[in-house]
Amino acid sequence: MKFKNLISLALIFISLSASAQISESQYQEIDSLFVDWNKPNHPGGAVGIKQNGKTVFSKAYGLASMEYLVPNATGTIFNTGSVSKQFTAMGIVLLHQSGKLSVDDDIRKYLPEIPEFSYTITIRHLLHHTSGLRSLHAMLGLAGWRGDDSRTNEDLNRFMENQRDLNFIPGDEYLYCNTGYMLMVNIIEKVTHEKFTLWMNEAVFEPLGMTNTYVEDNYNRIVPNNATSYYRGASNEFARAVEYWGYIGSGNMHSTTDDLLKWLANFSDPQTGWEAHFKMLQTLDNFNNGTPNTYAFGVGIGDFNGVKSVGHGGAIGGFRANIVTYPEEKLSVVILTNFSSASPGQKSNSISDILLENVVDKEETHSKSNSRTVKLSKNTLAKYEGSYWNDKEYYARKIYLKDDTLRYYRSENNESPIVPIGNAEFLMFGVPVDLKVKFKISENDKTMIVTVDDGEGSLFKSFEPEDTAEDALAPYIGKFYSPELETTYDIYLEGDTLYYHHARHGNAPMKVLKKDILEGQWPMLIAKYKRDEEGTITGIFVTNGRVRNLWFEKVQ
Repeated sequence: MKFKNLISLALIFISLSASAQISESQYQEIDSLFVDWNKPNHPGGAVGIKQNGKTVFSKAYGLASMEYLVPNATGTIFNTGSVSKQFTAMGIVLLHQSGKLSVDDDIRKYLPEIPEFSYTITIRHLLHHTSGLRSLHAMLGLAGWRGDDSRTNEDLNRFMENQRDLNFIPGDEYLYCNTGYMLMVNIIEKVTHEKFTLWMNEAVFEPLGMTNTYVEDNYNRIVPNNATSYYRGASNEFARAVEYWGYIGSGNMHSTTDDLLKWLANFSDPQTGWEAHFKMLQTLDNFNNGTPNTYAFGVGIGDFNGVKSVGHGGAIGGFRANIVTYPEEKLSVVILTNFSSASPGQKSNSISDILLENVVDKEETHSKSNSRTVKLSKNTLAKYEGSYWNDKEYYARKIYLKDDTLRYYRSENNESPIVPIGNAEFLMFGVPVDLKVKFKISENDKTMIVTVDDGEGSLFKSFEPEDTAEDALAPYIGKFYSPELETTYDIYLEGDTLYYHHARHGNAPMKVLKKDILEGQWPMLIAKYKRDEEGTITGIFVTNGRVRNLWFEKVQ
């Protein structure tokens, strides 16, 4: 037999061995999900699946470098983005289990430079994203940083020393916060007296056999076998994502599918000595009001059609990642990609659908098709039309009737139909979650409550849009300065349109949502004006999602 034929037989044998735990049709069905990634001159990624302790699928697609036409391989290293958070959390867990700190410690015990807010923030709050701290990118964006500006932990530390307020009372709610995971780097370094990047390698990666995993704090460093990431623009063309990300703790851990499958296996079959650590990583705590939070220590705990899941996604530059394990089924899926429109979370769900098909009772799983719609008259539907305001998070939604269907309007080209499932309850279509909208109309008031997956509802109250004539807009102009961010915005009137100006962001239009509340563009999404007892404007509170009510004083 020729040597070439021997190689071919060996490759076939390896392929069959790799997929021994899944059927040939399942293997082909999974493989077909990534056909688009193998187009000519197209980035892609790597996919790994482990079942019952064996790797049953391991394949790479597309290019790691479009410039040099280097293909991705199963051993290619990718930036995992926020998948990194569970590893930072594990660092904290290791120190807690060894008695070197407690997750219930006040963070100022280790970080006295952090301002003394009105409420105590614990490490546990940082782990659960319940600290109320303003998050890195939203805060720096408002300070004038553009998307491609380099940012590091040292940059964050400087801004944190100036902060005076929180987004909310610690423990009251969940709001994703990169800042908390970056501050845990400082805590780990303070306790261990070692550099975070080195300590994580010694304490976590090496003991768990993750030989191709590391934390990267120097985006200029050259490490072989790393993929380059790409953005896909509106014209469907790719552009290289220039690397500016030098921050760690919340992101920028690089790894491979094989290393991450080793990690995930510990949630069902932990390595000797790691049992308590992986159990603690799955700690769930309630909010202050007693309702549950499904974000544990760096991982989300949920279920996929009734099967318990532990996982996390990640995004940085053009890199996208999704890792998930189903501990009770001993099944893990890792997808690492190097282009922004790869949608690894959706593809991971498709794989899970394929491999959990015999586990899940399809008749018992919840789906929108199980919700029976009802017929309401046009007159009844019209009662719910109007503008609604969320006073907690400062944003508006509009409900209007079109073609016998109510529309939930967010912004231009961003709306969803809602269909009645009761006299005043509606179900939203076209979204990947179970989102319900309930209305309540009284003689003097009209409210809307929006719930996602039966979570705590968000309250909206109806309002009438304000007059936007030029003379009504004039009081809103002025210069506004934030001592916490050391930056200034100029709000000015040109014709009948308000604009904001920032030295680095340029000019952007603003519109009146309701009295004393303006809506702009990123990073100044909402500006809420404050008046003194005489009605004179003294400043604005600015909100942009992960920053709420940051004070800007009127200086001119």
